[in-house]
Amino acid sequence: MSNVIIVGTQWGDEGKGKIVDWLSEKADLVVRFQGGHNAGHTLVIDGNVFKLSLLPSGIVRENTVVLIGNGVVIDPFHLIKEIKQLEEKNININPDNLIVSDSAFLILPIHQIVDEIREKNNGSKKIGTTGRGIGPAYEDKVGRRGLRICDFLNKDEFESNMKKIYDFHNIWLCAMGEEKQDYQDAFNKLWNIGKTIIKFIQPSWLIINNFKTSKANILFEGAQGTFLDVDHGTYPYVTSSNTIASQAGIGSGIGPTAMNYALGITKAYTTRVGSGPFPTEDNGDDGNKLGTRGHEFGTVTGRQRRCGWFDAILVKQAVALSSINGIAFTKLDVLDGFKEIKICVGYEIESKKIDYLPSSSVQQEKIKPIYEVMKGWKGSIAGIQNIEDLPYEAKLYIQRVEELVQCKIILISTSPERADTIVLENPFDVN
Repeated sequence: MSNVIIVGTQWGDEGKGKIVDWLSEKADLVVRFQGGHNAGHTLVIDGNVFKLSLLPSGIVRENTVVLIGNGVVIDPFHLIKEIKQLEEKNININPDNLIVSDSAFLILPIHQIVDEIREKNNGSKKIGTTGRGIGPAYEDKVGRRGLRICDFLNKDEFESNMKKIYDFHNIWLCAMGEEKQDYQDAFNKLWNIGKTIIKFIQPSWLIINNFKTSKANILFEGAQGTFLDVDHGTYPYVTSSNTIASQAGIGSGIGPTAMNYALGITKAYTTRVGSGPFPTEDNGDDGNKLGTRGHEFGTVTGRQRRCGWFDAILVKQAVALSSINGIAFTKLDVLDGFKEIKICVGYEIESKKIDYLPSSSVQQEKIKPIYEVMKGWKGSIAGIQNIEDLPYEAKLYIQRVEELVQCKIILISTSPERADTIVLENPFDVN
């Protein structure tokens, strides 16, 4: 038995989907533990492209059970839409291979309206939210007025509580000069779709405990990345949940002593979507080249990602925050053909050198990266599955990254395809 947590070590979009899919071959259960359908994973399997934003990546595996944990906020309309899209690609989805936590909170239509209006009113200081209603849904959860998946079991109580939520948000909408939202039509649509979801509902903690007792391999899948964490990220330009490894237990229902391995997914360069500080951002030709070659467009929003060089300070901090045991290094092939490759090895703020990302947003905006320049490699490494076949310069780059972030690299992805992975160590084989 082994329980492995997967977290992103940057600002998301590190390629977690492929790695989760690859690891799920040995996983009996894959658990999504935070976020909502604001996060996207793209899987490429035998040329077939699967784009997921709510369902755990293991759903495309024939013998893997997937679970959406209590830490996730769920848009029921999107959940059904995503299920149908996979079924159209001949992926069988049923209550035996998909479980939805009965205590996960719901995203309501009014949450999306509030989210979009808030972002619009932020003007030039937009957070960069996807407008999917994630933040307002988490606010209602913390405010103890939210609706949960298990509330689909009682129609009268569901309707009564939903009306209270609409009354609460309508006060703000009216104060902002926006149209008041009627809960009745939304309730009727939501209740009807809830009938379809009920068959998937179970207590997540109980399911996980049963798998744990049977000595199964469990994979805990996070969304977004470390520096979008609401506590440890570049606040306020963050998501509305905790994204680091500690959240895996809270968002699914299992204690920290049950976890065996934390795997950090790390892109060979750095990207970010939306607003916020980005010390190594490159707005020149190199940044454009990284974005074009890496196909850096959001799975969920289609927005172009900001691109820049690898930030070792950022990743080293992520390793510490999640007690990461090993790193899966992704998109190394995107660096093919660069004559020089930069690595950020330190920060400078007003002539003072530091080796960590400060919490203050004011200080974060003042950061100037300190670069180390390495020689690039010629030719393509796409599809290489043995580390010995990598160019000498690529091996040096990997070695230097390991030294700087103080963590070993155990997996290297050389293309979006499932099979194109260099395996140095499998987390499920480590006890």
